[in-house]
Amino acid sequence: MTDKAGAGQIVAMGGGGFSMEPENLLLDRYVLRLVNRKQPRVCFVPTASGDAQSYIDRFLASFGSLPCHPTHLSLFNPPTADLQSFVGEQDVIYVGGGNTRNLLVLWREWGLDVILRDAWERGAVLAGISAGSICWFDEGVTDSIPGRLTPLRCLGFLPGSNCPHYDGEPERRPAYQHLVANGELSPGYAADDGVALHFAGTRLERIISSRPHARAYRLERRGEGVQETAIVPQYLGTDDETGGTN
Repeated sequence: MTDKAGAGQIVAMGGGGFSMEPENLLLDRYVLRLVNRKQPRVCFVPTASGDAQSYIDRFLASFGSLPCHPTHLSLFNPPTADLQSFVGEQDVIYVGGGNTRNLLVLWREWGLDVILRDAWERGAVLAGISAGSICWFDEGVTDSIPGRLTPLRCLGFLPGSNCPHYDGEPERRPAYQHLVANGELSPGYAADDGVALHFAGTRLERIISSRPHARAYRLERRGEGVQETAIVPQYLGTDDETGGTN
C-alpha cells in the first residue's frame, strides 16, 4: 500500500496507555494532541475484549480526566444501526487489547473494517494497544489461540508485520524472531510496553515512549536468520508538549 494524500494517522502501541498504566497517560495525551481540536471526540472500541464493561469503565475514567469527549462503540450492544455515521463523527478511534482474531471476524461481519479504513483515509486518528496495534498491519504475532503465538493476517492498512509486548511477555521476542526468520511473517516492527509507533499515512513518522528505557525494534530476514535493530524512541516524559505526565 502506498502513502495516500490526506490519509490519517495510526498510533500502534506495544503496551501501556490507560489500560496498563492509568497513572501514566503520556501516550494517550500524545494521541489527543494529534487532533486539531480542543476537545477531540474519542471512541473506544473494545471488541477484542468481548466488550468487557470493566475495560470500558477504565477508558471512560481515564479519558474523562483528559481534554476530550469520550464514548465507546460496542458491537454486542451497538449504539445505532448506522455505524458509518457514528464512526465518521469521531476524531480518534482507540482500539483495546484482547483476542485479535475475534476482533477481525466481528469487524468484517459488521463491515467495520471498511468503515474504519474510510475514516482513516478521511483523516481520522486510529490508535490502539496490543490487538489494537496488530490489527492495522498486514500481519502480526497473536496469542488468540491459547498457549501459542501464531502469525495472523490483519487489515493491511500498514505494510509489514507487528509484535506488541516485546519486553512484557518473555515468549514474544523469540516467537517473532522465529516467524520472521522462517518467512512466516514479513519484516516489521516490535514494540516494548510503553512504546508507540506513529504513522502518518503509511509512513513511520515518529516512535515515542512513556517509559524511559523502553525500545522499538525493526526485524528483517537475513539469510536463514533475522536481523533485529533496536530503535531508541523519544521519551515523552521529557517532552514539554505533552502537558504533564498524567
